[in-house]
Amino acid sequence: MHESPRAPSRDAYTHGHHESVLRVHEWRTVDNSAAYLLPHLNEGITILDVGSGPGTISIDLARRIRPGRVIGIDSAADVVERANGLAQSEGVTNAEFRVGDAYALDFDDDTFDVVHAHQVLQHVGRPIDALREFRRVLKPGGVMAARDVDFGGVIWSPHSPGLDRWLALNADVYAWNGGEPHAGRLLKSWARSAGFEEVSASGSAWVFSTDLEREWWGGAWAERAVKSTFAAHAIESGHATHAELESISAAWREWAADPDGWLLMPHGEIIARA
Repeated sequence: MHESPRAPSRDAYTHGHHESVLRVHEWRTVDNSAAYLLPHLNEGITILDVGSGPGTISIDLARRIRPGRVIGIDSAADVVERANGLAQSEGVTNAEFRVGDAYALDFDDDTFDVVHAHQVLQHVGRPIDALREFRRVLKPGGVMAARDVDFGGVIWSPHSPGLDRWLALNADVYAWNGGEPHAGRLLKSWARSAGFEEVSASGSAWVFSTDLEREWWGGAWAERAVKSTFAAHAIESGHATHAELESISAAWREWAADPDGWLLMPHGEIIARA
């Protein structure tokens, strides 16, 4: 099992909240990002969505559990404001969003039926501590649901030296920020270390292949490679130059334009009970 070196002095979100990042986040729904949680959703339950971002998964969850309630938390105030605006515009009154800290949740013990975290634990420097805090706010018998990508299993076609470089750089920037690019394979171990005794694990994948999928995904990453916080961190850490980032961006655009282009991103998933 591979686990990247960690940098405890930092605990930073690698990708930031550039529009190129949020465009991808806003595509996420329960069906494409949390289907493994569906058997555990019931009307009237309470859900805490940690790292809720622009709120699309949270709002989808809220629609499915009415008259239950979803509270989403995120560390970025502007993204929280955006999520509250989306909920209001879509008339979803049982979802609300707040600024919050995954290590210090502003809720009493035994508050929620479900704590959900999508693509969160890969970015935190102390995932086991975060999971312990999630466990604290779960009701007895409650469900902790987490899903994270495992960049060690990302594959694509056709071969691209530029995307090879992107994947290696991505791992370096994650490690510099104190994150874990192979989080998907470690979720079960982290949950057990956090005190969850009943942990079931599964996996699923995103696949991008059609012309529209490649244009959307490749275009977003082409922009992210040069304009997002990822780019700033790659340069600040000394792992890449502007010229290298431009080359990676071009590789993404080349892949997106290729009708033979195909890419798979695997994810680990867990359902853990308090």
